[in-house]
Amino acid sequence: MSGDVWVELAPRQATVDAALRHTLARLTADAPPAVVEGMAYSLLAPGKRLRPLLCLLACEAVGGEWPAALPAAVAVEMIHTYSLIHDDLPAMDDDDLRRGRPTCHVVYGEAMAILAGDGLLTLAFEVLADGYAPATAAVCTLELARGAGATGMVGGQVLDLTADGKIRPAATRDMRTVADLEAIHRRKTGALFRSALRLGAHAAGSADRVVLARIDDYAAAFGLAFQVTDDLLDVSGDAATTGKRVNKDADRGKLTYPGLLGLDASRRKAAELVAAAVAAAESFGPAGRPLADLARFVVSRDR
Repeated sequence: MSGDVWVELAPRQATVDAALRHTLARLTADAPPAVVEGMAYSLLAPGKRLRPLLCLLACEAVGGEWPAALPAAVAVEMIHTYSLIHDDLPAMDDDDLRRGRPTCHVVYGEAMAILAGDGLLTLAFEVLADGYAPATAAVCTLELARGAGATGMVGGQVLDLTADGKIRPAATRDMRTVADLEAIHRRKTGALFRSALRLGAHAAGSADRVVLARIDDYAAAFGLAFQVTDDLLDVSGDAATTGKRVNKDADRGKLTYPGLLGLDASRRKAAELVAAAVAAAESFGPAGRPLADLARFVVSRDR
């Protein structure tokens, strides 16, 4: 993959967008229109489709054809979107801008936003069951449930809100170290990246232990590199470009990499993590090159 990574990925992005629209319409035809509208508002908002693309690229990296991973990619994006809807709620991160538009609860109210998120969460598993043979559907469901649940993304959000003081901790230790921050983001952000990549391998029918270990190496480095860069963008980006409010983490005293390490050290850490992700991607040979290019994009992105 040469030149602008997004030029190369554009056909896959377009296919993912079409699959999201088609799948949502097909599987919610009998649902109340109000909840479908809320689900569609957030799910179909313009975005990079990073997690679905990781799913497709992982399928290719292990020797599959990327269309085989499309149902898994759709399911992952539904989980991701549900998490954004809920994270933006006043009780959570309290954001009013997402992907350059007012957040779901701002447009439809908190009750409908919660239900739209719930609808996408459950629909994701219906997509897997509907899209694959039983054995593949079962293992993909297990992977996605682990990545999205209490030991994964939900657990990371709990740790994040605990560090912010929004949830009373079970223990009294103050969570203010780099190790604490990495523990949060390996769950909150990294777990769903890992699930997306592993689902791609399962969709290809090539998910043995060696393959999954290499996938996990890439996912761990990629996920943390993404989060470090996200924290940097909150400090140095602008809302018009990022599509969401900036400087909100610092304003809230939130635990971030720049806050703990400083800007220069955070940039160096991001570069080190990307190098590790690239090395893991290159272990797949030429088929892993798109994953390597996507990792390089992470530290250069502006949104």
